[in-house]
Amino acid sequence: MDSILSPTTFHFQLRSRPLLTPFPPSILTINRLKNPRHCVHNKGVFGPQPLRVFATSAPSAETASNKSSSSIPSEMKAWTYTEYGGVEVLKLESSVAVPEVKVDQVLIKVVAAALNPVDFKRRLGKFKATDSPLPTIPGYDVAGVVVKVGSQVKDLKEGDEVYGDISEKALDGPKQFGSLAEYTAVEEKLLALKPKNLDFVQAAALPLAIETAYEGLERAGFSEGKSILVLGGAGGVGSLVIQLAKQVFGASKVAATSSTGKLEFIKSLGADLAIDYTKENFEDLPEKFDVVYDAVGQCDKAVKVVKEGGSVVALTGAVTPPGFRFVVTSTGETLKKLNPYLESGKVKALVDPKGPFPFDKVSEAFSYLETNRATGKVVVYPIP
Repeated sequence: MDSILSPTTFHFQLRSRPLLTPFPPSILTINRLKNPRHCVHNKGVFGPQPLRVFATSAPSAETASNKSSSSIPSEMKAWTYTEYGGVEVLKLESSVAVPEVKVDQVLIKVVAAALNPVDFKRRLGKFKATDSPLPTIPGYDVAGVVVKVGSQVKDLKEGDEVYGDISEKALDGPKQFGSLAEYTAVEEKLLALKPKNLDFVQAAALPLAIETAYEGLERAGFSEGKSILVLGGAGGVGSLVIQLAKQVFGASKVAATSSTGKLEFIKSLGADLAIDYTKENFEDLPEKFDVVYDAVGQCDKAVKVVKEGGSVVALTGAVTPPGFRFVVTSTGETLKKLNPYLESGKVKALVDPKGPFPFDKVSEAFSYLETNRATGKVVVYPIP
């Protein structure tokens, strides 16, 4: 799914890569986190200062909330890449400058982050014509705690637990300081308070996917009483389209495609008709739909099952009329609008069961995402 972010340009002076001090993987259980504290003393690749000593343990909400501006280090750990390519270009750096906060931004202590297809497509150089200069810290989705606010920030304050897509536009000059780092700076308008019933992992799984799902339905003119077919119903966006169509927009019927093993899963989300794409051709269905939401790149087939006057939302691949492609404009207002549905449990955050992946396993998380077999979202947690 190719979504978007606002242009922010940072310039770094690259230096020769220092030998990184290795740190052991975090151990995650359902209710308890054990993560030893470590100290790292490396020279920076993104800045000239030596790294200050600080903990790599992932903070609880209380710990992160108690972090004041005066205790923010000048440098942090972050995943970076200095050239386009496969997962091998990703490097975990121990001494990256903490981003400066602009007047309309807040600094977030990142607790969890999620990966999206746009992350690896960007890393592969598919958007280099509009990309910001390298090096890059990847990552769009974030959940964390505000530790510093800009002078023009109106509603957020230090200690607030927030979530969001850190960039307004994903492809047009996206930020160099992404969410796969200990800290990230984000415009207040892109954030919302984290739903009270969700933990940071669940919250991180939502922003870019749920905003894309919602805006795509709006752009298609979807409304109460209409029918929809979702292609790729078990994926990050598709799983949320099913839920939003049913719970927020009031769909009369929701159909969705998935592989055999995920049919019950998409039914549990609200799909009235679950189609096994390994055994059936959805384009041969006698039934037609008001909207087809194509999250997999099969617009040429999708147009065969859309009603006259209907539309096909295409997130990837070639577009055939009446299909249309859009790139989401991220905004915290959408998240605020959907928070009541999340807090009531009508719409659920979906985290792939193979995750969350600890911070030192980001390369493995990307490799898994790129198999296109994830169910829901691939989340990185804890972030030291």
